[in-house]
Amino acid sequence: MAALFPSTEYIAESLAFRAALRREKLAARIALDKNAHETRAAGLEAHLATLLMPLPPKVLAFCAPVRGEFDARPLASLLIERGWQAVMPVVEAADAPMSFRTWTPSSVMTTDRYGIPIPQSGPEIAPDIVLLPLVAFDPQGFRLGYGGGYFDRTLGSLVPRPLAIGVGFELARVADIRPQAHDIPLDAVVTEAGIERSPKPR
Repeated sequence: MAALFPSTEYIAESLAFRAALRREKLAARIALDKNAHETRAAGLEAHLATLLMPLPPKVLAFCAPVRGEFDARPLASLLIERGWQAVMPVVEAADAPMSFRTWTPSSVMTTDRYGIPIPQSGPEIAPDIVLLPLVAFDPQGFRLGYGGGYFDRTLGSLVPRPLAIGVGFELARVADIRPQAHDIPLDAVVTEAGIERSPKPR
């Protein structure tokens, strides 16, 4: 019954669990030394390229890397050379869906309210595919992010909904992130270990 009608106590316990998990997984990722990070990132990039390169040109959304995240910029640059377009999510208002601003390797960058690099200017384009950074993820395709809920609000507002691909390292894998009612499952997760499709329907 807890999953269908969670009590206030259950919700509070889950929020505390998720906050502790977020701290643990962020610390583990940031603690990776340069060689360990580069090895994991190279494996992740290879699997992501296997997934994306065969597709016809699309609009790819990704985030500039912070806190030891995977850096998708080199792959995005290669895709641009193949006719793709790339965009980065931009937080324009608190508790609202994000917009997506065009990015190229020569884009002049600034930072948003959270210190995340974003293009300073450029046209806004809705993405076909979104790469979502993972703090933690579970086998059901649910993702734990930084707690702002921006990606869930954004994915829920886009019609048609873009393909949502979580990108992160295997150290982010857990048995259960204790998803909340607002959490939207990913379509796939890509780590250095490979590509994993979500068992959850859209």
